[in-house]
Amino acid sequence: MAGPDPRPVVQGFHEATSGSVQYVVSCPVTRRCAIIDPVLDFDEKAGTTSTRSADAILAYVHGEGLRVEWIVDTHPHADHLSAARYLKEATDAPTATGEHVVDVQALWKGIYNLPADFPTDGSQWDRIFADGETFQIGELDARVMHSPGHTLASITVVVGDAAFVHDTLFMPDSGTARCDFPGGDAARLWRSIQRILALPDGTRVFTGHDYGQGGREPRWESTVAEQRATNTHMVAAGTEDEFVAVRKARDATLPMPKLILHALQVNIRGGRLPEPEANGKRYLKIPLDAFGRTAP
Repeated sequence: MAGPDPRPVVQGFHEATSGSVQYVVSCPVTRRCAIIDPVLDFDEKAGTTSTRSADAILAYVHGEGLRVEWIVDTHPHADHLSAARYLKEATDAPTATGEHVVDVQALWKGIYNLPADFPTDGSQWDRIFADGETFQIGELDARVMHSPGHTLASITVVVGDAAFVHDTLFMPDSGTARCDFPGGDAARLWRSIQRILALPDGTRVFTGHDYGQGGREPRWESTVAEQRATNTHMVAAGTEDEFVAVRKARDATLPMPKLILHALQVNIRGGRLPEPEANGKRYLKIPLDAFGRTAP
């Protein structure tokens, strides 16, 4: 008889500037792995990019003797630039995201007034996953769950007993993700979270951000049972309507992320920086007065 499925090995990498957590999830039998939500470092004051965080991931991969099979973005991020393209060039692994990225591309194409020939078909990635679609990481089965609410395109990736939920659930003491970006919807986030909390109690939940709530050290792993019992927003809101009210009240106090307008134009391109202009330099485009938001 075949033995039990191997338990995925998960290594998290916390990027302190944005509070993001990047992951390498690997099969202990085959030494194949996937990289999830890698960060391209960006200094918005100097306008410079670097690959420090992505190179730390590559050093881990090489040090552990792993082979990268996938590079996955759970959605086009609003708080950091994606290093997916850089890592594809370094590893020759295919890139992937959820199929509803096309909705985000269409939305932000208009906000940035991108050229008519800018593709909004997800072709910037090697593969776009539908809800319920599966793929392999060595001998590990991976399944994609469409998890909208924070964005139109967000996905959860379930690999064995590990669920990579990114901007849906934070650590229990930090609650849930905001829903006030273009395309966000608190009711849809509630329903996405219900699907995640329907996973087995022992499922390890790996969140995509942690900001050290109350001054504690950053953490990013919990379980479905812990989230169900103690997540501060889910416990405070027993119904969808109550959750929507809690989420809207919280979001109304939050400033826009400082890199949202920088990051989205890169991330809807699958981590590609804008093409160089005639002088050989690349430029980011910032729409002015696009949201009418100011910091509280």
